[in-house]
Amino acid sequence: MKFLSIATLGLSLIAAPAFADGHASGDAAEGEKVFKKCKSCHMIVADDETVIQKGGKTGPNLYGVYQRVPGSMEGFKYGNSIKSIAENDVMPDGWNEEQFVSYVADPKAWLKEILDDSKAKSKMSFKLKDAEDAANVWAYLVSVGPAE
Repeated sequence: MKFLSIATLGLSLIAAPAFADGHASGDAAEGEKVFKKCKSCHMIVADDETVIQKGGKTGPNLYGVYQRVPGSMEGFKYGNSIKSIAENDVMPDGWNEEQFVSYVADPKAWLKEILDDSKAKSKMSFKLKDAEDAANVWAYLVSVGPAE
């Protein structure tokens, strides 16, 4: 298990520059279609209250997620595990495509790995296991988010 974590971290460090600063490798138009699976829990509403995608409030607003540290959106009640990422400066540069794709594939496993905590929990039970779909959603979120 440790080898897998070390290998994943190594690959993350190598790939991070390619995915940093909101750059996306996916197809935003396809991501918009896939986002329909996310709408039951997440919305996309701009800072000026412009509604980009109506959706639920179970999950945080995903507007500008690529400029945000996991667990740090003001006004949203996160679970303790993801909130600890922000509180303990675990990912000071915030989300990137690789981390987002890994998170949505299995939120609980991602939290356990990123926090090195076998007891980490996630409120998000939905899993978007198809990495291409997840990369496309990331591209869509970047395309509708604020300019960098």
